[in-house]
Amino acid sequence: MKKTRILIADDHAVVRSGLRLLLRSRPDVAVVGEATDGEEAVRLAERLRPDIAILDISMPKLDGIAATKILRRKHPDLKIVVLTVHEDEEYAYQILSAGANGYLLKNAGKKEIFNAIDAVRAGERFFSPGISQLIVEGFIKRAEHTSNEEQPPHPSATELTEREREILHYVALGYTNKQIADLLFLSFRTVSTHRANLMQKLDIHDTANLVRYAINNGLAKPGT
Repeated sequence: MKKTRILIADDHAVVRSGLRLLLRSRPDVAVVGEATDGEEAVRLAERLRPDIAILDISMPKLDGIAATKILRRKHPDLKIVVLTVHEDEEYAYQILSAGANGYLLKNAGKKEIFNAIDAVRAGERFFSPGISQLIVEGFIKRAEHTSNEEQPPHPSATELTEREREILHYVALGYTNKQIADLLFLSFRTVSTHRANLMQKLDIHDTANLVRYAINNGLAKPGT
């Protein structure tokens, strides 16, 4: 079995220790390195070539946002998950703009952490539920302020099938393909195919703009 190689970066030893012990319970992952600050995380990523880096935001020398930008530029295939105490809309936008694949809160349970690893490993994004809520609410606020600005034209939502509209709704609320498949009693492959089709129809190829489109077309509302 090829193990997923994980790098942990956090300036608190107890957090690194707890996360390392938790990840050791998974036979398909291996913690290959630990960093105490952002600069060390960048150096270790260069030397160890992990598959996933789990970073704190608040670290000395180089914070998690700056480290994410560097890691994304140097290692485009590296999956980056932020694990932080900051349940804040502005932090969410900054870290997602920097190129992170996931945003986890430090009160996340074992199952949620494992779900995040599985999601980003499969090429998806993963957000703690509270962060998903903040992202959607933030997009709504921004849409209200920019409603009169010129927006690139996209096909009407009516051109999507009912299933594509349903999947878009859950994508916009932060659900992964696996979670959507479980909710709708579909296979992971079927959900992935529907998602690819709707992105092609809409000519939208990133999650942020899918969320914006869903909100502007009434297909996503916080708490639904």
